[in-house]
Amino acid sequence: EKEPNLGLHASGRNSGVIHAGFYYSPDSLKAKFCREGNIALTNLIVRNNLDYKRTGKVVVAQNPTEVSALEELHRRGNANGVTTELVTAGRLAELEPLAKTSELALWSPRTAVANPLEVTQALAHKVVREGTTLKLGHEVLRTTPNRIITNFGNYSIGHIVNCAGLYADKVAKPFGYCDDYAMLPFKGLYWYGNWAPGKLQRHVYPVPDVRNPFLGVHLTVTIDGRAKIGPTAIPIFSRESYAGFGGLSPKEILNIVGIYPKFLSSKHHDVVGLIKSEMPKYLQRHLVTQAKALVPSVDPKDFKERGKPGIRAQLLHIKNKKLEMDFVVRGDENSTHLLNAVSPAWTSALAMANYVSKKFD
Repeated sequence: EKEPNLGLHASGRNSGVIHAGFYYSPDSLKAKFCREGNIALTNLIVRNNLDYKRTGKVVVAQNPTEVSALEELHRRGNANGVTTELVTAGRLAELEPLAKTSELALWSPRTAVANPLEVTQALAHKVVREGTTLKLGHEVLRTTPNRIITNFGNYSIGHIVNCAGLYADKVAKPFGYCDDYAMLPFKGLYWYGNWAPGKLQRHVYPVPDVRNPFLGVHLTVTIDGRAKIGPTAIPIFSRESYAGFGGLSPKEILNIVGIYPKFLSSKHHDVVGLIKSEMPKYLQRHLVTQAKALVPSVDPKDFKERGKPGIRAQLLHIKNKKLEMDFVVRGDENSTHLLNAVSPAWTSALAMANYVSKKFD
């Protein structure tokens, strides 16, 4: 780990939502890992007495044309072995009185929330107790088959497992496992509300745009019962550009800017529309107002506390000019590479680890 502490990036900056797994195509790794990961992660949290809240989630339709999309999510849930229920507006009022829908809503009882940093630290304690050594402050400078070169020394490795998140593509390229992808990071911004804990009881999500791998601005309940609005999916030009000019890398900026002509000419995504809709969300009032369509009582003056932003490690397939919608796992006898580790990667992490570890049985 290149940082002096754990969870300073995606592992500690994600929303903490434990997804159920009904969004994803039934034949995808996301569907498999999310369903299995939800169970594994919940069991880990319960066994270790970590903070956990079984909130459930409602997905609401903002107009009648979105009802068919809700029905498709319900169908996918059934195909993935995930419990969901289509409910009337009256039933929605019982589940989450603050939410509003058109005709129907989707109810997901297995969606929950936990503290991702607390879980990451608990996992670290577990593996250390079992004999693993954590090398913090060790930045990987270069890799070769069975060898890692860091700023604090070189290591001979029997098998390299690459789960470097925003840098997984860089680690994979020397092995020849990511030449067909380019990294396009997206920033997620959040705002916390001053509502009394428990006022919002369920996560409230919109129907997602199936052309893009994002779920849209939504309201989530935090582990301590607060309401949070976000995230955005704002295109950025550096992997650690969390705020202002911090984390900017001129070399990365040039590289990512060079990829954008391919992204902008993609026939798979409404890229211009995405940029036009996302860039104004840098403004707090504009972002928070997006949530009023889901929960009419939202008022921008109640959501003034800025949350910790996250950055999505999104890959673009260079030839197809398409954002990768699924996890990508590649490797051979020398290495395994976990690529495009985006939502629901945190929910899926333990299932993904189990999948990889079977290579060594």
